[in-house]
Amino acid sequence: MNESNIDWILAIACFLAGIGIGALCYHLLNANVARNQKVRQRLAETELELNQVKDALNDHFAKAADLASSIQRQSHELEHHLAQGADRLVDDLQLKRRLHGNNDEDAEEIDVPQVPRDYADGNQGTLAEDYGIRKRKDEQESVTPPPRY
Repeated sequence: MNESNIDWILAIACFLAGIGIGALCYHLLNANVARNQKVRQRLAETELELNQVKDALNDHFAKAADLASSIQRQSHELEHHLAQGADRLVDDLQLKRRLHGNNDEDAEEIDVPQVPRDYADGNQGTLAEDYGIRKRKDEQESVTPPPRY
């Protein structure tokens, strides 16, 4: 064999090896591109689904707000109707005041619960054993409270 043939064979072998290495690199890089394209497609689908859910949620709350305002309006209409009917039909002044919302006298009559306290009334201290116990008139002087420790 000639040396020129060896050069040609070596050149052809390098060319074929280059083609093989190039095809392998293309395959590896193309697999990442295809995977990235699938991920992009899934991302676009999930964004579309999220936008649809947001739109549905906005519609839901808008309808709920409309229904609440409708209920409120109907409640005011009912109250107004009852007040007009009371003016025409009821003779009881106290009932008319209740229907019109003038509960100033009723508010004073209602016993408002007191705020809990961490002390007792009187001069026996904050932790008196006999606080809240009612005594009979004849036992007030004869019964002494239990000793404190």
